[in-house]
Amino acid sequence: MNDNEKVALVTGAARGIGKEIAAKLLDLGMTVIAVDLQADLLAALPQALSAPDGKLEARTLDVTDSDGFTKLVDDVVAKYGHLDVLVNNAGITRDGLLMRMSDADWELVLKVNLTSAFIGTRAAAKYMVRQKGGSIVNMSSYSGLEGNRGQANYATSKAGLLGLTKTTAKELASKNVRCNAVAPGFIQTEMTDVLPQQAKDMALAQIPLQRFGKPQDVANAVAFLASEASGYMTGQVLSVDGGMHT
Repeated sequence: MNDNEKVALVTGAARGIGKEIAAKLLDLGMTVIAVDLQADLLAALPQALSAPDGKLEARTLDVTDSDGFTKLVDDVVAKYGHLDVLVNNAGITRDGLLMRMSDADWELVLKVNLTSAFIGTRAAAKYMVRQKGGSIVNMSSYSGLEGNRGQANYATSKAGLLGLTKTTAKELASKNVRCNAVAPGFIQTEMTDVLPQQAKDMALAQIPLQRFGKPQDVANAVAFLASEASGYMTGQVLSVDGGMHT
């Protein structure tokens, strides 16, 4: 199947990296189902991305709602006949030192960042296996590869996504369903804009390329893994971090 015939579902698509991923997949000609909890931002997305008629559908969803997420996948396949790409991008942070971290902050981050990807992958895999083709891309992080002070919950969730990625890749490869991950480093988004300047300076000092990444940098990697250009890749992790993880 050509990329311009594919249907892609992207979670956390209302802003930041997710918005850029949706835009990049639209550029490839894919039909994009943009999913997010923020209905107001989603409503403005088609105009913001100048999406062609019928190529972008915005759906409000709490990705931690197992029944709701599964039903959404079912609805997408019922409407379009197939689902070819799933990008598990939705994620949050609740940073704090491990000894001070509450159970609630630990559980919420794991639920949004990791469990939602499991739910979406399980729901999508059923159809991808049946149609003998598909690409799943999980959004991990440099923190998931190396750990990060003050992010026990976030780093654990992103490391867990790597295990989910590799296991999914091995289980589904015989059905021509691929699963890969992208691990961004310090990317300029609304989430990072609020950090103190001292924290930004410390982060910049760790980056060999001596600059922060842009959401488009991550979107380019995701689009590659979602497209036929990466057709012989599965179970892999692409680091988009300016050289921090080598």
